[in-house]
Amino acid sequence: MPRKIIDIRNRPAFLHDFYGARRDTPEFEVARWLNRRTGSRDPEHFVRSQTEDGWIAEIRAADLEAAVVIGRDTPAIRNDNDQIAALAAAHPEVLGVGSVDPQRLGTQGAVAEAERAVRTLGLKAINLEPTFGAPARAFDDPLLWPVYDALEDWGVPVFLMTGPTTPDPALNDPDAIGRVAGAFPQLKIVVHHGAWPKVADIIGIAFRWENVTLVPDMYIFQPGTELYVSAANGALGDQFAFGSSYPFRALAQSIEDYARLGFRDAVLEKVFHANARRLLGLGG
Repeated sequence: MPRKIIDIRNRPAFLHDFYGARRDTPEFEVARWLNRRTGSRDPEHFVRSQTEDGWIAEIRAADLEAAVVIGRDTPAIRNDNDQIAALAAAHPEVLGVGSVDPQRLGTQGAVAEAERAVRTLGLKAINLEPTFGAPARAFDDPLLWPVYDALEDWGVPVFLMTGPTTPDPALNDPDAIGRVAGAFPQLKIVVHHGAWPKVADIIGIAFRWENVTLVPDMYIFQPGTELYVSAANGALGDQFAFGSSYPFRALAQSIEDYARLGFRDAVLEKVFHANARRLLGLGG
């Protein structure tokens, strides 16, 4: 039976060299390497998204209800929020997520830009990547608290980038996410990359704090799969959402592979669709 699917972590290659925008660059080779590591059958599938038309064709071929494109604001990778909003405005199957860097903008500047991204540009959430900052900071660093406070007040989710590519592995810390969840219990916290490989730890945080949603995306196909799936099939069925992590894993293949991981049918519907709609305030 056809399923409605929202991909809550998607970035086209054309957004930045880091995503494989140009052949014969070191970044392109890293994108190929990541695709091999995460199990893409075609490690160069992402070249189709080197153009906007090619990316939209990929989304439509996968029959997505929506692809959530995530902007970034770090010293290494910056996507202007206006660019993300323009992509979303141009395509009905695209939803946009903005990003702010409180170190670059200052705390008040970050809050102001987050408000503009959400209220003026119509972006659905704000992505924060403090562990990729200069200097790197923990998720519970006081610099971020005014942004968390504002997002909680507005009912807007925060997306946090975690995982094994964190420059300092010590900052890939589920406990810090737990401290944020406890301090802002109404803040919708979305943990991209599922804090992998600290799978049991982040599941424990999500068990304790219902405002934490896990998006293991491409890392759900690494060791630890059973823990994520067991947690979703148990108490945490409302706290998981599907992300392909495109372009670092093939989109249609990821959907197929997710469906075979062992999620119960009712849980898979939540993971593929219902939980993301609720998080992003889409209704229905």
